[in-house]
Amino acid sequence: MSLILHPNIKNTDGFYDTLLGAHDGLSKSESDAFNARLILILANHIGDREILTQALLAAKL
Repeated sequence: MSLILHPNIKNTDGFYDTLLGAHDGLSKSESDAFNARLILILANHIGDREILTQALLAAKL
């Protein structure tokens, strides 16, 4: 399996609004901590080390 890089979320604008809204009222450090927790939760959900490695490499671009 390979990493999906094309849009794959239904209602992407709605998701983006929800993501931004989750940061409302957070300080910079709280927002950074939220992002770190979200990344770890999603990485655990994906669970596939190969896919996660591909995502890490893609994020460096």
